[in-house]
Amino acid sequence: MKKVRCIIIDDEPIARDIIKSYIDKLDNLEIVKTCQQALEAFEFLKLHPVDLIFLDIQMPKMTGINFLKILKDPPKVIIVSAYREYALQGFELDVVDYLLKPVSFERFLKAIDKYYSHHQVRYQEPPGNPLETDSGETLWVRADRKNVKIEIDRILYIEGLKDYLKIHLDDQLIISKMTMKEMEGRLDKNLFIRIHRSYLVAVNKITAYTQDNIEVGKNTLPIGYSYRNGVLEFLGGK
Repeated sequence: MKKVRCIIIDDEPIARDIIKSYIDKLDNLEIVKTCQQALEAFEFLKLHPVDLIFLDIQMPKMTGINFLKILKDPPKVIIVSAYREYALQGFELDVVDYLLKPVSFERFLKAIDKYYSHHQVRYQEPPGNPLETDSGETLWVRADRKNVKIEIDRILYIEGLKDYLKIHLDDQLIISKMTMKEMEGRLDKNLFIRIHRSYLVAVNKITAYTQDNIEVGKNTLPIGYSYRNGVLEFLGGK
């Protein structure tokens, strides 16, 4: 899949760094430019194609709203602002979403999902039910508005973020809109163990454990108090 080319326009370094860190977590997005001022971005856009702009409102020399008004055939825009009162103006200019600072990663993901909805991206479903396992060796999940096939033996652990999951593979991170309970019900309980309300771990990837933590490669994950007895009993029998 072609990556979404993104530009960040914000005069606050911390705000730029937060959005950049979120973009870096998603394989389908890439940053092609960060700008401190709208005029700098305006010159860049004359020569470079961009799919998505993350735009601040209050900036020196030119506001984000005025910047949008002068763009001809602009890319899709997600406004990122500390000021709620500009939301109506933003939506009148057909922005994808309006994020209020400080922006959580979960809220950022919802905005990205809206971006794909605006593009009306549709992917062909694979044969059969894509939400079921395939012969016990692979798993279909929804990510980036498509069905993604995951080899189960590549999963290190799964991290829950409310309605989203971060599936940590040996060399990749996949984010899927799904609850931990849904995922837990689809995996073999002999191969994966729930150690915390936010963590589901591949048993064969565990390299060490104590009564408080489990090590998976270079990652140390906490064992939840309510899960401790079951986890220790399960691992003690291995």
